[in-house]
This record gives sequence, C-alpha cells and structure tokens, in this order.
Amino acid sequence: MTGSAPRIDGHLHVWDLDVSAYGWLGSQHGLLNASWTPQQAAVELQTAGMHGAVLVQAEDSHADTAYLLDVATRYRWVRGVVGWVPLDDHRASAEALARWSEHSAFCGVRTLLNDDPREDFLELPAVRNSLADVAARGLPFDLHDAWPRHLGQAERLAGDLPGLTLVVDHLGKPPRESDAFEAWHLALARVARHPHTVAKFSGLWNVSGPYSVDALRRVWEIALDLFGPDRLMYGGDWPISELNGGYQPAWQVVDGLAAELSEPERSSILGGTAARIYHLPLNDWTWPC
Repeated sequence: MTGSAPRIDGHLHVWDLDVSAYGWLGSQHGLLNASWTPQQAAVELQTAGMHGAVLVQAEDSHADTAYLLDVATRYRWVRGVVGWVPLDDHRASAEALARWSEHSAFCGVRTLLNDDPREDFLELPAVRNSLADVAARGLPFDLHDAWPRHLGQAERLAGDLPGLTLVVDHLGKPPRESDAFEAWHLALARVARHPHTVAKFSGLWNVSGPYSVDALRRVWEIALDLFGPDRLMYGGDWPISELNGGYQPAWQVVDGLAAELSEPERSSILGGTAARIYHLPLNDWTWPC
C-alpha cells in the first residue's frame, strides 16, 4: 500500500470497570486504575491521524471480549477485535470461537500469559488443540508478554503449527539488561525464522531509558532485520502509554523512526501489515464519526 494507505493502530485497549473487575488492575497502577473509554481512544487516534484501531482484550473473560465486540458495533473506528477464548479447555474454546466468529469484527485470539502460573502453557495438549482450531479459522494468535517464559515455547509452537499466524506482542517485551537483551534477541530471531510469525512494535516503554527515537533505535533495527516491514506492525498500546506521557508522544517516536523508511515500508508497518494479518476490511478508510 502506498500514498493513501490507511494508518491502523494494531494494539489498543479500552476497558470498563462496570463490566468486569480486571483482576490484574489495582491502585498500584495509578491512573490506569479507571475506565478507559472508546470516546477517549477516538480522540487520541484522530489526533494522531489514524484511520482506526484493533482492540485487544485486557482480561481473560467472556465479559471483556463481549464488551469489545459491542464497542466495535457502536464505533466504526474499531476495525477489529482480538478476543479471549479458554485455550486450556478445548471444548469450551471451540464453543467460544464459534460464538465470537459470528461477529464480523472478531479477528484474533489472545490470552494473558503472564497471569498464568504454568510455565508450559503453550505446550499443553488442550492449548495446542485449541490453537489448531484458531489456525483452521484463519485467525492469528497474539502472544502476550513472551519474554522470558514463553518465547522459546513460541518457537516450538510456530514449528509445530505452521498454519497458525503467530503475532508477538510488544516484540516479546525485550529486557533492559545487556545479557538478558542478547538472550531475548536470539530467542526472537528463532521465532522470526518462521515465515508465519509477525511482531508488533508496541509497548516498549522500559527498553533503554527514556522513550525516544534514539533509545528505541536498536530495537527498531532488530525488529526490521528479523521481520521486515511486511511482518511488523505498529501498536500504540493505549492507555498503557498514559504512564509514559500519553498516546501522542509515543506515536511521534514511532512516526519518527518510520519516517526514515521508504513509503511502501512505512505503509506496511503503520497499517498494511495489520490490515493483512487481521483480515481487516479495506473499504472506506475515512475517519468515522
């Protein structure tokens, strides 16, 4: 896509504390411990010149996914929803997939891996069977906060299920420490060798000091080297970004890095990859009211 290619934020959240408790969220999270609404998100997206966003689940519950799909019904800027299914219960997972897939906005699956104590979650037979169903429906699986526990398992998963598109959220959360950083780099490279893997340049607040073009340049170059623009997508990770200055400063850093690329490369990262991987409709990319 070139020229008038759409800009899509591939990773954005909204949540409503009247819908569910969001058990991971508490007073220790400061201003995040509140409801973050579609109306607030729309202001941020429009200010940044986005044409829409993919909403990503923020809780492992049917209530949260149902809420996101309802938001998608009411707000045209929501181009897709990555929801939750209980992967560790194959029958329940199949039922949830069938239910959510009736909604045209449902475009992918994710679970909060860092909230599950099982080190081998991605290798459980029930989880593998459920992910085979996800692949059969042509849906991608978003891999949440993979480093350090799950990035190695992700490489094996990619090898065992070549029909599953695996989306590594936040580049697997690269660590700041130099030794751990190199280990993360090697692990991510093994995942990236599989052509059906994709990564999100998102949520990289603590990689290398202050969030800036210079601080993120090394990670940016690694991501481009491993995945290339056609397998890399931008995600604003709002409202988590509010802890680090808000949506606009975070977007401006990525926009500054992407400005150094050719127009086709930039268009892929800032919208084309997300549209292709999540099978988003490509008609009418004007900003919805």
